[in-house]
Amino acid sequence: MAKVSVYDMNGNEVSTLDLKDEVFGIEPNESILHASVVNYLANQRQGTQSTLTRTEVRGGGKKPWRQKGTGRARHGSTRSPQWRTGGVALGPKPRNYRYSLNKKVRRIAMKSALSSKVQDGEMMILDNLKVDEYKTKTMVNLMNALKVDRKALLVLDSVDEKIIKSARNIPGVKTTQVNTLNVYDILNYDKFIVVKDAVSKIEEVYA
Repeated sequence: MAKVSVYDMNGNEVSTLDLKDEVFGIEPNESILHASVVNYLANQRQGTQSTLTRTEVRGGGKKPWRQKGTGRARHGSTRSPQWRTGGVALGPKPRNYRYSLNKKVRRIAMKSALSSKVQDGEMMILDNLKVDEYKTKTMVNLMNALKVDRKALLVLDSVDEKIIKSARNIPGVKTTQVNTLNVYDILNYDKFIVVKDAVSKIEEVYA
């Protein structure tokens, strides 16, 4: 079993925690991780981009000049794509980019992401996290105590508005819960800080 240090809010190491190998100790599958990240980014796309075709732009009902005898190219409408005020040929239209990966692939991707953080030494466990008031300085002091100077993902076991609102103004720090944890966020942030109670929930779901 992999061992990860457990810290208190003052940055002191208070103990170590044994993590289950079936969740935090597998060999990361890079191809599945890539597929999971691409899937996540695709699902974030709104797909609302739209251009007007020649049938949707205004005007163009009258033939600009007669068919023959002018010496110019023949045209039937000023709304053809080659005209400055014309429609767009083959332009984007609203579409849905969403697609899903099967459950087995999603589980392997999550385990691979978690295991990669343990192997790279980027996972930290907090013994307890409690904030008595809405205060950004408290979370700043916590990050300084843990010597976190890069992007950090803080995983809570449940929704705590005081912690979330106290941390949201800190650049590079994001809070999330176990039930909203995703592969992209795990890989995107340099430090993976997890509350001890959240670790047991993660193992309960993915073990």
